[in-house]
Amino acid sequence: MARRVAVARTFLFVPGTRPDRFDKAAASGADLIILDLEDAVADVDKITARDNVVEWLRDGGQAVVRVNSRRSPHWAADIAAITATGAAIMVPKADDPQALAELAERLPVIALIETARGVLAAPAISSVPGVVRTALGHIDLAAEIGVDPGEREALLVARSSLVIAAAAAGIDSPIDGVTTHLGNPTILESDVLYGKSLGFSGKLCIHPSQIETAKAALTPTSAEVAWAEKITASLPADGGVASVDGHMVDPPVVARAARILATARR
Repeated sequence: MARRVAVARTFLFVPGTRPDRFDKAAASGADLIILDLEDAVADVDKITARDNVVEWLRDGGQAVVRVNSRRSPHWAADIAAITATGAAIMVPKADDPQALAELAERLPVIALIETARGVLAAPAISSVPGVVRTALGHIDLAAEIGVDPGEREALLVARSSLVIAAAAAGIDSPIDGVTTHLGNPTILESDVLYGKSLGFSGKLCIHPSQIETAKAALTPTSAEVAWAEKITASLPADGGVASVDGHMVDPPVVARAARILATARR
């Protein structure tokens, strides 16, 4: 599961109260589904949702589970139940590297960073062994700092902080937050391409209709692949540097080309 989390591009949320949707979501084309016990579940339904998720996972289902936050009275029961299934866990409002370290000893963890404290702790969080990926919860973060979540400039530092922290820690690049607009795929595509331009390699989705658009936007274009293939073919056998279309090609350029080709092969 840790490997699947690391390479996945599209993640589809499904409320834990809707077990009738679990199999459909798994067949939606999303790289992974996230069974949600937190925001999508009313407090009176938390136990039922947890039971639904555990039953589906024990029957062979594969998913990440977003548990309730550490400050929730449901945290301990969520962790105990999901740990027994072996599923990966998404930890909301992640801001405490030590707490994540204790959990990540048992299960792969996606740290959902959606507070100012979490952004400031991103380097330490990304370096925790067993934290496979980080994700941005930009809507909660925007509410905390008092900005519109659609104002990209206001959240630029937060997004870049997660990308740089992940690269420094040697984990796969982060997953960008949801696009709440469901009726216009152009808005979704713009959001995904913007995140990709900053270094994000995944997208949280809230409806199956978003999957194909997000996946296409995160996939290298034919022009990008052609460029990368040209770069990798340009270097002499003994290494060194080369020139392609008037630009010098050295190891960092080759590394970028290799990354594009690896992403395309996924």
